[in-house]
Amino acid sequence: MKVSVYNQKGEVVGDVELNSKIFEVKPNTHLLAEAVRIQQSNARGGLAHTKNRGEVSGGGKKPWKQKGTGKARVGSIRSPIWRHGGITFGPRSTRNWELKINKKAKTQALFMSLSDKVKENQFIVVDQIVLDNPKTKDFVKVFNTIKTGAKLTGKKQLLVTPKKDDKLVRSSRNLREVTSILASSLNILDVLKADTMIVLKDSLPVIEKTYLKKAANKK
Repeated sequence: MKVSVYNQKGEVVGDVELNSKIFEVKPNTHLLAEAVRIQQSNARGGLAHTKNRGEVSGGGKKPWKQKGTGKARVGSIRSPIWRHGGITFGPRSTRNWELKINKKAKTQALFMSLSDKVKENQFIVVDQIVLDNPKTKDFVKVFNTIKTGAKLTGKKQLLVTPKKDDKLVRSSRNLREVTSILASSLNILDVLKADTMIVLKDSLPVIEKTYLKKAANKK
């Protein structure tokens, strides 16, 4: 499949052939949903934490003797049935939210999401973006020119770069609608969240080398 290649002035300067093994994969909604659920679960921090009876403050001394007081017997003021005592079955930060997915299935789900972007004309290839200074206003000017020329729609844009570019990162990080990511670090959640992917041309061979190599190693 061929797609047009734009320059940073929003003009078509050629075309490029996309690898069918990555960009023409039939979707499987169940696999896509499973991959998204697992990625979200693995990113979960588990910050909530309650103290059990061994962690709350308080002495270990028995409050009163076992018999003869007329009171209910009790062994510690840190008992869960006492006010300010430990919490039973409360949330713990030690809980492991990690879920596992077959690596081949994870890669295939990423290919499906990329294929969907191409099919819906939400995958734009740009030959390069060159900025003289890492300034947000300069990046916005170039970015809006590309959006107008390529007739992009939607608010959220995913900018895919072949390697770390400090100028692009620094000039785009203040923009809530733009997310910058390396071609070797693509993930299904960022791809699906983006309304449009703007991919630098040199990122395409990096995607092929990174993910087709992984797929081949799993066979």
